[in-house]
Amino acid sequence: MSNTAANSTVLTLRAGDWVEVRSKEEILRTLDEKGQLQSMPFMPQMFEYCGRRMRVVSSAHKTCDTIKWTGGRSVESAVHLEGVRCNGAAYDGCEARCLIYWKTQWLKPVDGPGQPEVAPGAGRGATEADVVRGTRKPVPAGEAPTYVCQGTELHRASALLRWWDVRQYIEDYRSGNASLGHVAKGLLFGMTASVIRLAERRPRTQLALIAAYDRIQALYGGKPFPRKRGAVQPGQKTPTHQLDLQPGELVRVKTHKEILETIDEDYKNRGLTFDAEHTPYCGGTYRVLARINKIVNEETGKMIHLKRDAVILDGVVCGALYADRRLFCPRAIYPYWRECWLERVEPTGAAPATGGGG
Repeated sequence: MSNTAANSTVLTLRAGDWVEVRSKEEILRTLDEKGQLQSMPFMPQMFEYCGRRMRVVSSAHKTCDTIKWTGGRSVESAVHLEGVRCNGAAYDGCEARCLIYWKTQWLKPVDGPGQPEVAPGAGRGATEADVVRGTRKPVPAGEAPTYVCQGTELHRASALLRWWDVRQYIEDYRSGNASLGHVAKGLLFGMTASVIRLAERRPRTQLALIAAYDRIQALYGGKPFPRKRGAVQPGQKTPTHQLDLQPGELVRVKTHKEILETIDEDYKNRGLTFDAEHTPYCGGTYRVLARINKIVNEETGKMIHLKRDAVILDGVVCGALYADRRLFCPRAIYPYWRECWLERVEPTGAAPATGGGG
């Protein structure tokens, strides 16, 4: 984890703290000509929050690498604010709804003593036009846009964070991102998963270890081991089931065992991965938040148009409970769900169950 010394312009914020987003003029003075601070873009849709008071939902001192898949990444002086996600307006309607990063230089504590001065920009400062222009890379005429957003630049705006660097887990607790029990539980799972992974060359031993894990979890009402390979054999097509789900509809996530029947040995159904972080939500009832048709590819910056069904569920986000080398990442990405992993539930007037996830 980076140990760059904090200066008087950098706030130390915890989950639950109240902040006010600085004015447009103050924020522009912190940006370079690309509309970025420490390689983190300030996106045009963030301007609407200037002057608003909001609560910090989590410290963004670390994140996960979804571009080069190096594991965890350290991010300097950044937080996530409650309920503030990218609406895709500056990116031709990207529907990923990513949680936005806020550099602490763009914030000030509400009614806090000794409010810091605005940090100087990395260059001459920026204009609003620079920020808008910074959402695209120059491309030849007629070529599809290459977008620049916080997701595409996150690898450059962060540094490699080794999973064994214990300081990150101390900061997870100190910042209020995770309780002591949550951290202990996650680390215990990480050690258990490592032992099971080491047994890969002895399939019978590995299956026995997984079965033992499941039995112990069942005693405490826990979830089964989340990294089980699917039942669909190589060369066979994974099944489909069209529900044509719409936002607001109530669905039940199928059991883990049922979903394993629809994915292959690479944990995929028609190219979409059923990740370990999906597992805590199995058996729960939720509302459909949106259908996902297009998202920006964070590696290439190009828009991807999804050819097959994918939906996101309200309140169902990655908890980084089982993440390999990136435990407790606070990014809270919405996992995508195939409709064959869901069942439509007729409304009864009762509130949907949470079904876990934590």
